[in-house]
Amino acid sequence: MRRKTSAAEQIAALQRLQAGLTKVLVTVAAVALAFTATNVTLFAINHHISVWIAWLLDPMVAVALGAVLIVDGRLSEHGVKPSGWATVLRWFAGLGTWLMNCWGALWPAGSAFGVPREVDPAGLVLHSIPPVLLIVLAEAITFYRRAILDRIAVLRDQVDTVVERVEAPTVHPASTPTLTPAPAGQPGTVARPAPVADRLAICGAQRVYPLAVPPASTPDDEEQQNGSRLSTEEAAEVIRQCFEDGDTISEAAVKSTRSTSYVHKVYGRLANPPQDGPGLALVGG
Repeated sequence: MRRKTSAAEQIAALQRLQAGLTKVLVTVAAVALAFTATNVTLFAINHHISVWIAWLLDPMVAVALGAVLIVDGRLSEHGVKPSGWATVLRWFAGLGTWLMNCWGALWPAGSAFGVPREVDPAGLVLHSIPPVLLIVLAEAITFYRRAILDRIAVLRDQVDTVVERVEAPTVHPASTPTLTPAPAGQPGTVARPAPVADRLAICGAQRVYPLAVPPASTPDDEEQQNGSRLSTEEAAEVIRQCFEDGDTISEAAVKSTRSTSYVHKVYGRLANPPQDGPGLALVGG
């Protein structure tokens, strides 16, 4: 099964085809003009042109025709259409080469100029094939170039469209809270998204570490972490001693195996004792 090619691959293939057509045209032009060089030189010599300069006639036409063919090909590759003068030059050089090659077959020596009446069919065909082939091939390749350029333009539009879609910024929809169905008689609750840990970057290094935030501690967790729990009387005595020694609430909470909120309440009562009695009423816990 043949693999489907992308637009970029098709463009590259068409560009290679266009370059190949230009090479074929230049090769045929060189071979055809080399074949006609002898006939054109003899034509010039028979019409009283010096041998020393008669050979220049065919290269003159060949260079002009080759230049227009090559330049047309290069301009077509860049999407520039040659003017009408390029077509005139191409046809004039081609017809001039054909006419100089076929002159002896159309009007043999001694015949009057006008409507050909003593045509040499074999000579006419023999000398007509190279220049006519060159002219027709040049026109055909000009059509091929325009068709290739039109197709490349269409494919480039497709590539540009794909690139614009890829480079366009992605707009994420705004997140909305999700209502979870609640039992009958209870209001619906809003599902809160799970917290996402930020990434902690160490300055001057390339490694990135996730920033883990420990959960908030609760009184129950603190009590479980402290191991054995003192009795109420022992905890009260420890808290009283910590208050007198000036320990912080956190330090007193660790020593008394009680929560910080509990120690805070006791510290508050020790700092402001009730007026009706000197005793310390501890909060149960």
